[in-house]
Order: sequence, then C-alpha cells, then structure tokens
Amino acid sequence: MGHSQAGPVRRPGTDTGTPQGLELRHLRYFAAVADAGTFTRAAEQLFVAQPTLSQQIRQLEQLIGAPLLARGRDGVQPTAAGAVLLAAARDVLSRAGHGVSQARQAAGLGRPRLRVALPAGLPDSLAVPAACGLRSAAGAAGVALTWLDTPLDAEFSAVREHRADAALGWLTAPPGTLPAPLDAMTLGQFEPEAWIPRAHPAARREMISLAELAGLDVLHGPRPASPATYDRWRAILRAAGPRFEFTDPPLSHYLPVALAVAATAAPPAAVLTGPVAITGLPAGVTWLPRPAGAGEMARVSIEGQPLTATAALIWNGDLPRPLQQILFDTADALTPPAPAAPSRAG
Repeated sequence: MGHSQAGPVRRPGTDTGTPQGLELRHLRYFAAVADAGTFTRAAEQLFVAQPTLSQQIRQLEQLIGAPLLARGRDGVQPTAAGAVLLAAARDVLSRAGHGVSQARQAAGLGRPRLRVALPAGLPDSLAVPAACGLRSAAGAAGVALTWLDTPLDAEFSAVREHRADAALGWLTAPPGTLPAPLDAMTLGQFEPEAWIPRAHPAARREMISLAELAGLDVLHGPRPASPATYDRWRAILRAAGPRFEFTDPPLSHYLPVALAVAATAAPPAAVLTGPVAITGLPAGVTWLPRPAGAGEMARVSIEGQPLTATAALIWNGDLPRPLQQILFDTADALTPPAPAAPSRAG
C-alpha cells in the first residue's frame, strides 16, 4: 500500500539547513522503503506496522517540503528530490552506525563487525559453503558477523554506499570494471537452467537456441530478486527478439509452481531459473534432481551458453585490513583449483 502525497508544509527556519524535527528514524525508514521498492516489504523488514511506516514517510515529506517517492508499475521509486535525499540518508546512517560501533569498541563493549549481504536466490552449492567459510574465518578472527538479505544491483550499490561491508553476488562484467572502491574475488561461473514444453522441437535436441528461447513467453524473476542478472539476460535475449520481456513467475523462488504454470500456458511458455548450475562441466553432472511438478516440461541447455554470471565475493576497498583478510581467506577456500596442465611424455 502506498500513501497519499501530502502538500508541502514549510516551517519557520526550515528553508535552509536541517529541518527541525528530522530524526535518524525518518532517514532509516525512507531508505528501507526505497531499497525494498514497496511499503509492505519495507514494513516487514523493519518490523513495524505499515500505517506507521507510511505516516513516518509523510512526515518526512512534510519536513522536506517535497514528495520523495512516486508510485510506478514496479512499486515505489524515489523522485528527483528523493534520490538526492536517499544518497545523503545512506551516508548519514552509515556514518552513524560506524561511529556507534567504534564507540562501543573503544569502551570495550563490542567486537569488530563485518556486515555481509547474502541475497535470496543464490544456489545452495554456493551460499552454504560461503556462509560457513565466512562464519569460521570471522570467528577465528574475533569478528562479529551480521547477515543482510539484501538484493544487489550490477554496481553493488549496497556495498559501495556502505550499507554492507561485503556481498556474495553475481558479476555480469569483468571484475576490473567494478566502480571504485570495490574489490572482488571470483568464485566460478554459473548459468541458469532452462525448461521448455516437451512438445517443442528443441526438447528432442535437448538444446535450444537463443532465438528460439526469445520466441517463447519466459517465466523468470522477479527483477528485484537479482537485478544484475535479470537486466543482463534480458538485454541478451532482446538482441535475438527485440520485443522480448520476461514474465514474473506466480511465486518467486518456487520452481515447481513456475513449471506447472508454464506447462499449461498458451501460447507456449518456458521457465528460466537464476544461476544455479556450474558451467563447463559434462552434461548430466550439474543437473539437479527433477523437481516435482515438472510434468510436460523438459530441461534443455542453451546453445553456446550465452547466459552466464560469475559468482564473486565483493567488498569495499576501504575496509580495515583484518576484515579484508577474512574475505580473502574465505574466497581462497571457495575457489576451485585450476585444472592441471596435461603432462608431456619425455
């Protein structure tokens, strides 16, 4: 549920400087709504009632004197004024949190803290060993570990803007192109699984071309779950079919339901998962067990492996060295060894 836009209310002495009555709570709630994209999701994450959250945002807009959020097809988005305030709010909240942490450590009340974003939708084969490795390395270093279930965009804004110290996510471009001050260590390349109707000609070949896939209604997403891979893969499919758009599955992260819906769709529909299978291994090795509800859907490979994403551990380069060492050690343990060069007979 959104909220009605209150008209600007100007208070004496608020045209310049910080508006009277502005509190960190307002900024925290505003940033949460902007990041979540909906009031409902933000209220759940903040553990507050939605009417309370809407009231706080209206109060903030009255203090600023301008609308800060606009409703759209994909939820709420910051207005021009909201985007300016959002950047400042994130900086203020980050500095306040960092200052509190330093004060507690100086008083001998707290340990160094490492905040790691581990977004939903990561394959278990990646998320589980990464979480275990990070916890083990942080525990050995006497560092408190905090998990953040935060969606990540292609620029890893959550890390760059200090809302998280590090993240496990997907690179859709070379690591060297990451914006400063981000650093990364890659952990391997993954690709999605594609499911198509068994009656489709490509099902017999167990291989579908990009053009054939772009000609189907493809259930994939929703976008906020993984904006980087969603946008990158949509752009690749649009090159094969200019009018191509993904269709949101009825329930995110629930493959059997998506397969059941696609199996009964007209016109024919396909299902594309997020990155789950490690690329470069022999066919059959990385396939997951056939999920319940697959019905008349067949799993196929995408010709040429055009849809891939590189798993990586990303962190902010201004992290203290001991915290970076935890990430180095974890990434080293997760990175598969390079294949040995073939021996030559003397």
